[in-house]
Amino acid sequence: MRLSLTRLATLVFAIFTVWLTRRLHARAARDPTSLFFNPRTGYAPRYSLVRRQQALDYIGSAQNTSISPAASSSASPPPDKNLCVGIPSIARPNGGYLAETIGSLLSSLTPPERASIHLIVLIPHTTPSLHPSYAESWLHILADDIVTYADLPAPERDHIVHLEATDGPEYLTKGLFDYQVVLQRCAAMHTPYIAVFEDDVVAMEGWYARAMRAVERAEWKSAVKHASLEFLYLRLFYTEEFLGWNRESWGRYLFWSAGVWAVPMGLLLYLRERYPGLKARGLSTRGMGLFAWGIVAVVGFYFALGRIAVSPLQEGVQLMQNFGCCSQALVFPRGRALMLATYMAERGRGAPDVLIEEYANEKGELRWAVSPSLVQHIGRKSSKKDDFGEKSKYGMSVAEKIWSFGFEEWDPRILRDRGVA
Repeated sequence: MRLSLTRLATLVFAIFTVWLTRRLHARAARDPTSLFFNPRTGYAPRYSLVRRQQALDYIGSAQNTSISPAASSSASPPPDKNLCVGIPSIARPNGGYLAETIGSLLSSLTPPERASIHLIVLIPHTTPSLHPSYAESWLHILADDIVTYADLPAPERDHIVHLEATDGPEYLTKGLFDYQVVLQRCAAMHTPYIAVFEDDVVAMEGWYARAMRAVERAEWKSAVKHASLEFLYLRLFYTEEFLGWNRESWGRYLFWSAGVWAVPMGLLLYLRERYPGLKARGLSTRGMGLFAWGIVAVVGFYFALGRIAVSPLQEGVQLMQNFGCCSQALVFPRGRALMLATYMAERGRGAPDVLIEEYANEKGELRWAVSPSLVQHIGRKSSKKDDFGEKSKYGMSVAEKIWSFGFEEWDPRILRDRGVA
C-alpha cells in the first residue's frame, strides 16, 4: 500500500509539474526578460490588429460625413473640457499611421467623453501639404485644431525651414521644438490635464475612462503616499523590455535567493539531527546534496522564466521612476506641462523622452504608469535614423521593438461584456 501511495504521489507531482511548466513556458515566451522568450510569439500583434481595423472603420465613417460621429451632440449640454490631446505628426514616406491613431482614440468615446476632449493635431511643416493626411477631409472633421508652421513669423519660419532641410542630428532640435509647441498649445486651452500621443500608436477601447480614473488614482497616491500635490506624468504606454532583473537590484535578489535556499535546508538539517532515522530515508548526505542543488535549480529556473512572467506589475496605477520607456503616450498635469515646455526651450536640443526623464530626475518628480498599457506602438520606422543600430535585434528595427506585450493581452470580448468598450 505504501508503495502504491508513493507511486500515486509521484505521478500526481509529475503531472502537476508538466502542467505548471507548460503554463509558465507559455507566459515566458511573451516575456522579453525571459531566457525562454520567443520573439515570434511575443511581438505577434493580436489586440492591436483589432484596434487598427476598428480605427480605420471609424475614419471611413467620418470621411463620409460632415460631423464627427463621436462629437455628435446629445440633448445635454457638453461638459467642460477636461483633457487636451496633442498629437505631433510628421510626414512619413509610407503615409504614416495618423488615421489609425486618431481613429482609435475617438472611436470608442461616448458623446460626453468626446465633448470633454480638445484634440490638437500638429503638422510640423512649413509646407503642411507634404503630410499625406493634411488633404484628407476626415482630419479636418475630427480634429478640433490643426496647427502648422506655415504662418510662423519670418525668423521662426526660416529657422524651421533650415531644420527641415537638415538630415542628421538636427532632428533632436526640431523634434523637441515640436513637442514643446504641442505642450504650449494644449496649455493654452486651460484643461487640467494634457495628453501627448505620438502619431504611430493605437489606444484600447475605453482608454479615456480608464485614463481619467488612473489620473485620479495617481493624484491620490501622490498625496497620501508621497505627500505631493502633483506628479509629472501618467504613462499610458510602456515596454516591458526594460523591466527585467536589473543589475541595480542584484543585492536584493541575492538576499532572497539565499533565504529561499537556507530556510528549507536549515529545516532539513534540523530534522536530520533530531530524527537520526531519517538519514536512511532520503536525508542521507547524498540526499541532502540533491535537495541543495534542487533548490538552486528551482531558484535559477525562477529567474530564467523572467520577471514579467513570474512577478508581473499589478493591474492599476504603479510608480515607475525608472526604466519607463518611451514617450508614446503621456498625460501631464497642466502646470507640469508648462514647466516642462520651459525646460525644453532652455535645453533647445535633445530627444523629448530623454529630456522628460532628465527633468524628472533633476526635480525629483513622481512618475506613474497604468498597467497594463492602454496604448500600443505600431510604428515600424523610427524618426531617429537608427532603425537597425546596435539596439536592434531579432531582425527587427529599433522602432518595432518598442512594444507593449501586456497590451496584446486585452480581450475585446471581455471588454465588451464588462461594458467598458
